[in-house]
Amino acid sequence: MLVWAIASQKGGVGKTTTVASLAGWFQKENLKVLIIDTDPHASLTSYLGFDYNGIDKSLFDLYTMEELTYDNVKSCITHTNFPNLDIIVSSMTLATIDRKLSGRAGVGRILTHALSLVEDDYDIALIDCPPVLGALMVNALVASSSILVPTQTEFLSLKGLEGMVRTFAVMKKADEQCNINYTIIPTMYDKRTKASRTSLDFLIAHYKDNLWKSQIPVDTLFRESSQRGMPITMLDEKCRGAQAYRKLMIDQLGIELKNNKDKITPNAAAIVSLEPESAHRESDDIDLVADDMGTMLKD
Repeated sequence: MLVWAIASQKGGVGKTTTVASLAGWFQKENLKVLIIDTDPHASLTSYLGFDYNGIDKSLFDLYTMEELTYDNVKSCITHTNFPNLDIIVSSMTLATIDRKLSGRAGVGRILTHALSLVEDDYDIALIDCPPVLGALMVNALVASSSILVPTQTEFLSLKGLEGMVRTFAVMKKADEQCNINYTIIPTMYDKRTKASRTSLDFLIAHYKDNLWKSQIPVDTLFRESSQRGMPITMLDEKCRGAQAYRKLMIDQLGIELKNNKDKITPNAAAIVSLEPESAHRESDDIDLVADDMGTMLKD
């Protein structure tokens, strides 16, 4: 089972939208998906039409269990209205989890252990992280095979990105075994505005090695899908926002196929294999040709 954390230390950059949109595409591909809302604000929980007050068990219950077993973890999972898409909902009580877990050994690996118990039940787990560094974010990052960092193409989000990258460095220093593989996802991109273009140029100049080679555009259907409690793929899979997330899904799966072949299920690998080769290589080919052309045009 793949585990992707969607994390940023700035709110409003598209974390919840990214989780919901990717989940929608995976679900459309008939993969079994588990989404986990680790933000006490419960935005993802609300996005999918759930009220945590009406759910028997939430993520808080999972973190505070005396013993993690398969049955205990499954008791915290709720089926959504969409086939093959389950959720562990958030609750306001998660805001107290740092204090609740204080002094407990191994608090940073609780989610890793929990997901290992249900890994045969799902192809992928997607984790919506809180914007604050603490036990919830650390658990999500440590449990993940890949971390996606949505970054709105505007100045303040770039400052939040700096904080997120520093967090990765701190975690690596604290535990050399901690495997941090992250991809920066430019979101809310509007090529008509100077702010978006300038921000993207900054990302290319400073984070090229970890930067996704495409962007998630501004699309009013993201807001409508949230209001209707469904991923954008179920509202209009052909709209530009949905298609951008499909490209992200394919590109990221391609990376996983290279780096984490032991974690990707055959069903997930098949999505990449069945894509036309040009769909994977288009961005790389453009970069290659551009580099050659740049060499030819040099004085």
